[in-house]
Amino acid sequence: MISPIIKNFETPDEIREFEKGRFELVELPNMTIGKATYDPGWKWSRDVSPLAHTEFCEVEHLGMVLSGSATVVFKDGTIHTVKKGDVFYVPPEPHDSWVLGDQKYVSIHFLGADKYAD
Repeated sequence: MISPIIKNFETPDEIREFEKGRFELVELPNMTIGKATYDPGWKWSRDVSPLAHTEFCEVEHLGMVLSGSATVVFKDGTIHTVKKGDVFYVPPEPHDSWVLGDQKYVSIHFLGADKYAD
């Protein structure tokens, strides 16, 4: 019998911190889940790019926004906004992202978490 595994973001397995934000990870068999918490003013190309060593984020994302809102912009100029309650999928094509407004942005990531800001 396989035993249940229960984890909590109060005690994540790993924390990746960067300017104006953090990305917490919990690891399960065959899956890593991430929790992104970004302060107002956070922008991927400024705050995470130096850690990722790429100009734009190239990670695939599948997640849900718990609070706040953010913009996702692809290199071709296509713009999408995600807000509280949205379930989102972002393909692994180069994109930038930033927090909109003055509220903290929090989201859970079910795909791409293991590669994010690594």
